[in-house]
Amino acid sequence: MSGGSVAFVLGGGGVLGAVEVGMLRALLQRGIRPDLIVGTSIGAVNGVLVAADPTEEVTERLGRLWASPEAREVYGGSASRQLFRVARRGTHLHSPRPLRDMLRRELGPVTSFADLRVRFECCAASIERAAEHWFADGDLVPAVLASSAVPGLLPPMAIEGEHFIDGGIVNSIPVGRAVDLGATTVYVLQVGRIDRPLKPPRYLWDVAKVAFEVSRRHRYAREMANLPDTVTVHVLPAGSGSDRDDSPLAYRDLGAAARRINRAYEASAEYLDAIGR
Repeated sequence: MSGGSVAFVLGGGGVLGAVEVGMLRALLQRGIRPDLIVGTSIGAVNGVLVAADPTEEVTERLGRLWASPEAREVYGGSASRQLFRVARRGTHLHSPRPLRDMLRRELGPVTSFADLRVRFECCAASIERAAEHWFADGDLVPAVLASSAVPGLLPPMAIEGEHFIDGGIVNSIPVGRAVDLGATTVYVLQVGRIDRPLKPPRYLWDVAKVAFEVSRRHRYAREMANLPDTVTVHVLPAGSGSDRDDSPLAYRDLGAAARRINRAYEASAEYLDAIGR
């Protein structure tokens, strides 16, 4: 990358990732174009579509996609099918097929990293190496599926004999990767959880969620604290929403995605206008 390069960093966050569409709309409306996009998990899904079509029009496509029944099917489907899959496989609730089909349909003729209009990388976690892995070449859809393979929800993705799970396990908001690749201006698109205070878990099902949040926030805070003086980082705001919109089960409410997109757009547009971007 050349001097003065701009990077979009799209973090993980599951169904809350709709807010990134609003942030992207605010950026692209103001003529801010990326030279590099790095993404993790749902950030890889949003990011690869922008890398294929880095125009304002892509945010309209993403908005329709997030509010579609097909998007709900990625983490949805009938309860009977989910129970059958768990009984048969024992490791995951959902099939990767809806997400695979959606990516192939939306990307169309763009099938490899080399076909993208903007340089793009996505992060996954290798099971065998217990290590962070970055996909930067080869087939796109398997790489994005690997980055998005949330443990327990989707199965690990096998690529060339190695198994990968969700990149949020090792690097949920990969600011450091963008800097390592030469970015000097970084826009961080995060789902809005990093600024909310954490509390000790009250129930058994809260334990894993709190532990994961501690891990992801620790790395992000460390990378932000160690940024070079030559790098400018803008963390775009997600806006405030209702508890109903932020519920992990809100993917069953098709209106929640639109509300998240709109509130993130308004908050990010106000932020960018305030800094003169």
